[in-house]
Amino acid sequence: MSKLGATDVQQDHVEKGDPYREPGWQRRLLQWGVEARGIRPVSLEERTDPQFSKIFFIWFSASFNLLPFSTGSLGPIAYGLSLRDSCLVILFFNLLCCLPPGYLSTWGPKLGLRQMVQARYSFGYFGVIAPVLLNLIGMTGFCILDCILGGQTLAAVANGNLSWSIGIVIIAVVSLLISFCGWKILHWYERVAWIPIVIIFLIAVGLGGKNFQHFASVEPATASTILSFAAVIAGFVLTWSPLASDFSCYMRPDAPSKRIFVYSYLGLVLPTVALQCFGALIGACLASVPAWEAGHERGAVGGILDAMLSPAKGFGKFLTVLLALSVMGNVAATFYSISLNMQILMPALVVVPRYVFSILATCIVIPLSIVGAHSFYTTLSNFLGLIGYWASTFIAIVLEEHFIFRKGNAALYDLADWNAPRRLPTGLAAIGAAMCGIGIAIPSMAQVWYTGPIAETTGDIGFELAFVVAMVVYPPLRLLEIRIRGKL
Repeated sequence: MSKLGATDVQQDHVEKGDPYREPGWQRRLLQWGVEARGIRPVSLEERTDPQFSKIFFIWFSASFNLLPFSTGSLGPIAYGLSLRDSCLVILFFNLLCCLPPGYLSTWGPKLGLRQMVQARYSFGYFGVIAPVLLNLIGMTGFCILDCILGGQTLAAVANGNLSWSIGIVIIAVVSLLISFCGWKILHWYERVAWIPIVIIFLIAVGLGGKNFQHFASVEPATASTILSFAAVIAGFVLTWSPLASDFSCYMRPDAPSKRIFVYSYLGLVLPTVALQCFGALIGACLASVPAWEAGHERGAVGGILDAMLSPAKGFGKFLTVLLALSVMGNVAATFYSISLNMQILMPALVVVPRYVFSILATCIVIPLSIVGAHSFYTTLSNFLGLIGYWASTFIAIVLEEHFIFRKGNAALYDLADWNAPRRLPTGLAAIGAAMCGIGIAIPSMAQVWYTGPIAETTGDIGFELAFVVAMVVYPPLRLLEIRIRGKL
């Protein structure tokens, strides 16, 4: 791992807690363990958590739910791929694309900075607003997809007695309660929430196993369809990168980077690969199992799982309800990061307690989820295929800033500058490199609504080219920026 020093990081002017005086009701919330801290750096004295394995469980629990299952099913259902081809794409691209968020998680203990605050050291105080806005769109989109999945699954269990809309509201509101409390409660919840979900998926495998030998025939895979599905898989995991260190910045600064990386990487890879491959398996069998296909017509992914668990009768209904609630681990963690990103988007609101923005995020997600619920698969494939492009440019830029210009050394981040526009980079180099990366991604993308001229020949290679171009363009632009300013 890199030379991320722990004790030599400049800590001057890193504030302990928020500077404003809380009203009585806020002090009472703080006494109950609710986290009010927003994007202010966590000082060395406050980075005291010694339980490094927590980061494994937060990634594992946030990833072990219905969303990766439904994403994997897109291979056979939306792209017409065989089970083998779908699983190979899932395995390879997850092993590759989980590396960036796994590594970026190691920066939290060393710097005490939220991920998009750390990005100010390359994008600048105002320049970072652009990736923050894209990140907010991406995170909100994931919350919408999760709420749709959970709401549809609850409705499928109720056999028409509960609408999708009510199910969506239930998922969003309960997720808000977890996110509202903040870091401590979120980590506790994610530590235990995955256990019943793993058991339920194993039961589903056992009940549906007799149908796993019935696969619908498919056309041979083409490079275009494989790469387009790969873009969906990449978009699913790469977009964890802009919030990676949000969940590790309270850990002790001497946390071994290798352990944090391994915990984070495995916490992402293991559940994502397993559930996406299971989703691909179900998608490949769907057309050959009438009961599952009828469930899919009735309630999308939730209907399929309800049909799979139906042999268990009433107990199966109970298990399906728990599966619907599994998305809350993902939604709660994402609401938490949304609340932080809103403060970076509008710096004047840094004095507003973090949990206020969790409430605002919920108010945004609920109506959008209700609107998008009736075209879930189209929404899912379009959304995941699109958001990976910007994330790949972001990853290239922050990694190059760290390794080339900061020498992989946390001591070269002056934490006193985190909120000082004039002492941070202008961000012009980062914005220029990102624009070049996105510029090459546009003719290289293949979406339902648009296929670029490069993608017509090669398939969707947008996120790969965006990463490479941003990586090539950023160093010379950053060197020019440093020469003009006379400092980092």
